[in-house]
Amino acid sequence: MKKSVVILAAGFGTRMNSNLAKPLHTICGKSLIKIIVENALKLADDVTLILHHQAENIKEHLKDFNNLNYIYQDMTNHKGTGGALISYEPKNDEVLILNADMPLITLKSLEIIANTKADIVLSTFNKFEKNAYGRVIKENNKITKIVETKDANDEELKCTLCNAGIYKMSKNVLKTYIPKLNNNNAQKEYYITDVIKMAIDDGLMLCECVFDELEFLGINNKLDLELAENIMQDRIKNELLINGVIMHNKSSIFIELDCEISNDCEIESGVVIKANSKIKNSKILANSIIENSIIENSSIGPMARIRPKCVIKESKIGNFVECKNAKLEEVKAGHLAYLGDCEISSGVNIGCGVIICNYDGKAKHISKIGKNVFVGSNANLIAPISIPDDTLIAAGSTISNKDAKKLVAKDLFLERSKGVIFNNFKDF
Repeated sequence: MKKSVVILAAGFGTRMNSNLAKPLHTICGKSLIKIIVENALKLADDVTLILHHQAENIKEHLKDFNNLNYIYQDMTNHKGTGGALISYEPKNDEVLILNADMPLITLKSLEIIANTKADIVLSTFNKFEKNAYGRVIKENNKITKIVETKDANDEELKCTLCNAGIYKMSKNVLKTYIPKLNNNNAQKEYYITDVIKMAIDDGLMLCECVFDELEFLGINNKLDLELAENIMQDRIKNELLINGVIMHNKSSIFIELDCEISNDCEIESGVVIKANSKIKNSKILANSIIENSIIENSSIGPMARIRPKCVIKESKIGNFVECKNAKLEEVKAGHLAYLGDCEISSGVNIGCGVIICNYDGKAKHISKIGKNVFVGSNANLIAPISIPDDTLIAAGSTISNKDAKKLVAKDLFLERSKGVIFNNFKDF
């Protein structure tokens, strides 16, 4: 049966102590709301977000998703989880209700909830220490109600079965009971949990799914955010290790969501790999950073920085080398170089201290270096520039494209200020 998904994202998130809306905070390189939305779209063809605080900022953040619906919650008259659903009209007969601040719930668990047959499916977990979660109250092993912590009496607070806050309900349940909600409680809010009590009293079928507590960690403050990121990091790295990636000092490595790292890659301590990077059959040495780039059959680092839009294949990039928007194939850059906005062909050696001067103060320019070129230490290549194959640039040279146009195969350029050009290596 087709499902609808509604995501509750209207809250103010005051405990975050931030000017940024809570759903826009990130873990492992991705916002909380995007993590939830991506899972929702794998489950349903009808996804709606309930917004209020910083609604336009959230919509702008999600603009690449062109198949989302939005509703604005009236926080003056209809506060609370039940109030959020007063104007909601699902397209399909079954509705999965999610929260924008619970990024750790797995797709597998959501599928279990979505595919369980009942009028209402309730997600729960056991927590034995004192906590602020709503309690799931049972009599004769049957759920009779859910009580919010601030409304619970001492006996109810002893209950260890907690409401996880994710539900599946039929469209008919929402249509019947949401209009009957009231806000006669300590918070003066409309609770979706009151729907469950009314449905139970009317004899509807209720099913409970028990999960691990960590999947339902809600993000209320920056401490929760950091904890959630650590949990997600363990998931990411454990999966990679099981699939054959080698890691040294796993706890010091940081890998964002949406990275692809093939088996037999080796990652040393202190490495950071950011979202959308793809690494195949390569070794990433200590304290290197890779951002949104492709690395194949290469060695990177130690202490190298590969900035976005790099494609590096069959190459060795050493310590303190920075690359940005660089396409390198069979290139050696051992140390202390900046290779920005460039295409470098096979057999090229980049000496220590080489700088590609890609920015003229107004715009970035592309540099192209042909095959089998040797660029000596402390050379400056002023973009835009094109260096022909089989050229040797002597140490300390600074050349522009005007100089480079004088070069032919097997030329050597020495000291731009004197303009000395040798026509052949043997002449030198």
